[in-house]
Amino acid sequence: MVSYVSAFLYGVGGIVVAGMALLVAFQEKLVYVPVLPGLTKSYSITPARLRLLYEDVWLRSSDGVRLHAWFIKLLPECRGPTVLFFQENAGNIAHRLEMVRIMIQRLQCNVFMLSYRGYGASDGYPSQHGIAKDAQAALDHLSQRTDIDTSRIVVFGRSLGGAVGALLTKNNPDKVAALILENTFTSILDMAGVLLPFLKWFIGGTGSKGPKILNFLVRSPWSTIDIVGQINQPILFLSGLQDEMVPPSHMQMLYAKVASHNRECIFVEFPNGMHMDTWLAGGDHYWRTIQQFIGNHVPEIKEHESSHDDKDTEGM
Repeated sequence: MVSYVSAFLYGVGGIVVAGMALLVAFQEKLVYVPVLPGLTKSYSITPARLRLLYEDVWLRSSDGVRLHAWFIKLLPECRGPTVLFFQENAGNIAHRLEMVRIMIQRLQCNVFMLSYRGYGASDGYPSQHGIAKDAQAALDHLSQRTDIDTSRIVVFGRSLGGAVGALLTKNNPDKVAALILENTFTSILDMAGVLLPFLKWFIGGTGSKGPKILNFLVRSPWSTIDIVGQINQPILFLSGLQDEMVPPSHMQMLYAKVASHNRECIFVEFPNGMHMDTWLAGGDHYWRTIQQFIGNHVPEIKEHESSHDDKDTEGM
């Protein structure tokens, strides 16, 4: 009997050690995938290929990392809204251009596409701390532009990009008008158990029942579930129910976390949407949902309304 107990304990210990080794050695490679298998780090196409009006933008994050982005405009004089788009964890912004092309047409908006550090033409190596700085640099750049309506900046994040966008929105209530989250996870801590099931007993987020003894090893926890509850701006949740990567229950938990105090939250499900193709599977309904959300929560301020407000202010 003692030998069986010893074998069991050794087995558990071996799993813990193996889990620790995997986390320490490979976690960044699991979370951040700048280069898809069989492809290169460089952009396969540029917005010019799709006949989009754009400019290359070069930024410096607060820690000095050189970043690249594309600012794609609907029209030379289009003043809004402007969507600050944060991509998923794999590939680069070039792989999202077809979706962004349709976004610009359907939403009549500008789109700013940031390459995280280590992705595309940006320098550096990806990490939560670093990517958070990258996102802030992108928002600061947009907020200082004079060719857009800076009161109509909408952050749109998909999957990992949702975690990035939620943190940025929480930290900048005066700069971000609204947030859109699509197929976003509650946290990397929770995703560890989804991708590597044996780890769910040792790693977990705030809702996990496990001992969480390996949480301290996770360098990029991206705990979106702890962030969304602090956001007061309007939030649109877009959930693909066939998501094969992030369980749809994660989106439901994120919505439940914030809906109790934020009345400007909307949750929309797309029955056939998978992790990467909800925008395709959702068809017209997908784009109309976003269009209505922006129209209701980030409305265009007519020029005569602005002038009327200015006159009221002068008379006070």
